[in-house]
Amino acid sequence: MSSCDFYCDKILTRTIEVPVCYENDQVFAFHHTNPIWEHHIVLLPKKHLESLISLEEADNELLLELMRAAKTIAGDLMARFGAARVYTNLGEYQSSKHLHWHIGAGKQLRPY
Repeated sequence: MSSCDFYCDKILTRTIEVPVCYENDQVFAFHHTNPIWEHHIVLLPKKHLESLISLEEADNELLLELMRAAKTIAGDLMARFGAARVYTNLGEYQSSKHLHWHIGAGKQLRPY
């Protein structure tokens, strides 16, 4: 585990309890504890991967599972609120060095 990996260190170990949105053997999604939008979910693989660009050919099935989960979560937000956003950060924009997607809807509550 990396000292820069909040998700491995705190979330996936359940050191910090978070409201779970979606979970299976490969992925975990939870309601952000300091949301940017009214409805803000973080989706991550349970396997440590630093970022989108660190994915390798062997991670293709995991990437598909992440996209399936993102589609399900974003589809739910679309159905309830009429819009959704899905994105990931890289480099300096990535505060925790663990691949994750933000899925959100609603009014922006604070700056990025």
